[in-house]
Amino acid sequence: MNPLLQGLDPVAIHRVLATGQALEMHRPNQAANQLAPLLASHPDHPEVLRLHASLLSLRGEHKAALRDMRRALEQRPHEALYHNAFALCLAEAGELDLAIEALYRACALQPGFVLAWYNLGLFLMRAACFDDARIALRNAIELAPDYTAARAQYADLLRMDNFRDEAIAEYRKLLAEQPWAGMAWWGLAEIKTLPLGTADSDAIRRALAHPHASDGDRVAMGFALAKALDDQGRYAESLQALAAANELARRHRSWNASAFDATITSINAARCSANAGGDLGSEVIFIVGMPRSGSTLIEQMLASHSMVEGTAELADLPLVIGEASAHYKKPYPLWLADMSAEDCRHWGQRYLERTARWRKRRPISTDKLPNNWMHIGMIRAMLPGARIVISRRDALETCFSCYRQYFPGNDYTRTFADLASYWRSFDAAANHWARREPAHVYQHVYEDLIKDPATHIRQLLAFCRLPFEEACLRFHETKRSIGTPSAMQVREPLRANTARAPRYGECLDPLRRALDQR
Repeated sequence: MNPLLQGLDPVAIHRVLATGQALEMHRPNQAANQLAPLLASHPDHPEVLRLHASLLSLRGEHKAALRDMRRALEQRPHEALYHNAFALCLAEAGELDLAIEALYRACALQPGFVLAWYNLGLFLMRAACFDDARIALRNAIELAPDYTAARAQYADLLRMDNFRDEAIAEYRKLLAEQPWAGMAWWGLAEIKTLPLGTADSDAIRRALAHPHASDGDRVAMGFALAKALDDQGRYAESLQALAAANELARRHRSWNASAFDATITSINAARCSANAGGDLGSEVIFIVGMPRSGSTLIEQMLASHSMVEGTAELADLPLVIGEASAHYKKPYPLWLADMSAEDCRHWGQRYLERTARWRKRRPISTDKLPNNWMHIGMIRAMLPGARIVISRRDALETCFSCYRQYFPGNDYTRTFADLASYWRSFDAAANHWARREPAHVYQHVYEDLIKDPATHIRQLLAFCRLPFEEACLRFHETKRSIGTPSAMQVREPLRANTARAPRYGECLDPLRRALDQR
């Protein structure tokens, strides 16, 4: 018997195993049904606590999840699996540094624990500790040479670190052994400067039919195939490949447009009238907007300044909102209108505490989570000294670029109708806040930048209250790791011919109609 299951009767063991399977398949309701009798009959058993913590974390109940995981660890402090589970709960709660500590502990307790090394590599990447991440991922690969996810992630890390040729070699090596590895194909496609030829598109078509390919592999390969066909000028075929990949993705995760619209309406109706006062948050520049609109380019230009630390797509603001919701015992945004100035200061300080590590080298940090556009009112209340840069690009180009991008979790990108609906919500919010708060909210237009880079980079720096530095004009020379799809592009000088929609002509008329452009 598995020693972790000691103290459980056969029926309970069956339920533990069934709960674990349901959690692995991301079926929280099924897991909860299996777990409920266990919580009644064995509420203090460490395996029951571990599974309950995982379920709570999946549901966003982070405080309760950490409580149960700590109770489990008290009983089994030397169990590496438990430290790994604790790390996952900590990471979901936004405690990245503590999660990394827990994973180092798991790896020390069980040096052959492949999953712990892999998770450690992922979290170190998220923390921008790229050298250490490389070591952790290499350890995982040495322990399990066929571990597809670790090998693809290692190649992704090389790409993010601008080791282009090394990344290509790693992807190709993995594909030679596992031609169905979807994330390796997509990793190659993400190297925008690498054209994929007919040999690649033919290989992807064969891999799509491979019996070892999962639906996840097929979705990633579908997007890679579309990129290859686009490189070859086969635009109608590329669009067909995109439609198939997006449709397959929708079978597993769909977008609830009406629920999203209701959320945005609720946020707009509950705007906070108080604010923290003073210049709290002046050390932060938020970059918000639609994905694929030039936000990584904005961050790269700002991160080229000697006073600015370019970070990543930080989850800290949503996590602070989650903490506030738990504190007020109300879902966001129902408590927003009730906040006092003192409340605003408290949550603003909480955000600054969470992000302080990004300002150890330089006094100002960016926060480039695109979806924060829907929380501009919250930012203005909590951090009135912060600057908010809205990244804007032509609606058709932005939406089509989102449709072409393999975006796990961004489910609104799967259909033209959902993309257009999402765009309209963003557009309305961006225009509202730019008109209302011009001193703190600035719309940076990609097409304007392309026409006159020097002028618009100077305007961006002036809005952010930064003295002009020549390095910002030479942003493509700045050495830093970049974890977004635009990593390779922002390391090149600006190009004027980036518009892609004209190549597809009338094939994109359905998207134009969804955007009310025809």
